[in-house]
Amino acid sequence: MSRRFGALAVLLVVCACAELLAGRGMSPAVVREVLGGGGDATERHILLQLRLPRLLVALGAGACLGVAGLVLQSALRNPLAGPEVTGVTPGAVLGAVTATGLGLAGWESPLAVVAAACLGGFAGAALLWLLAGRGGGDPAQTAVYGVLVSAVLGGLTAMVLLVAPGELGSVVQWLVGTTEGRVWQHWHLLWPWALAWGVLAWLLAGPLTLLRCGDDIAGAAGLSAARARTLALLCAVALTAGAVAAVGALGFVGLLVPHLAFALFGADLRLTLPGAALVGAAVVCGADAAAQLSSRLLAVVLDSGRLTLPVGALTTCLGAVLLLVVVRRAPGRTF
Repeated sequence: MSRRFGALAVLLVVCACAELLAGRGMSPAVVREVLGGGGDATERHILLQLRLPRLLVALGAGACLGVAGLVLQSALRNPLAGPEVTGVTPGAVLGAVTATGLGLAGWESPLAVVAAACLGGFAGAALLWLLAGRGGGDPAQTAVYGVLVSAVLGGLTAMVLLVAPGELGSVVQWLVGTTEGRVWQHWHLLWPWALAWGVLAWLLAGPLTLLRCGDDIAGAAGLSAARARTLALLCAVALTAGAVAAVGALGFVGLLVPHLAFALFGADLRLTLPGAALVGAAVVCGADAAAQLSSRLLAVVLDSGRLTLPVGALTTCLGAVLLLVVVRRAPGRTF
């Protein structure tokens, strides 16, 4: 197991280096020079004030989504449960877009955007709680109501776009998910939130393991399944809200990462939860590096001076492929 963690740490370093080298405007030689303490003022600004915080935000958001997805799948006992199931992802998007459309927040004020996204995310989760609360925390009912809540919130986001069509660019960025334009303020807002809720998720490893075995076994072990599931879902909502507030709705990361983490580290959540954080960070960071490289190649092929492929487009494609694989491997299972 230690070798697997070591190999994953090496992969994470490789992805981080690839992201630092993948951007426009600086050659790998210049990047190495700046990291060594050289370079002119412009080159140092690009690397240290733009690329480095973008890298750290991608790592932090990926870790949040990976842990949130694992907590959800364990609490709901559903391998197809992702952060979207709680309604927090579309709720956070709705909150950020609404605040931007009303002029209360904007990309130039990260704190206001983060606050609006978090409020929207918790509002979406609260709506789910109101609908699913009578079921006593039943996993199947929670998942079904989560899909319905997400659809309603997505429709409200579309209505906001009709009212404020000038915010189309912001809506697309939040719906698809991107790390472009992230600065140190985004990172300083993200890491304390991610650390606090990540530690709480790790402390819930024991109850989550019992929940994965079923409510009857959890009750026989003296665990209140409804109370433990509520606390776990609250943790997942908070982690997802923080990630969405930082980078938007990165599709399917919370679905893809837990399956990879379970395959690598097994069913012991004391190991799998930190493993999911590392895998999520590596997935988002690697996807962001690939998106930047693809943008540069497409710009050359299409003869376009400025073409940006958002990282959310790649993660969505990977998640869709994983969804098909999971369903085909268990055709007789009810999700």
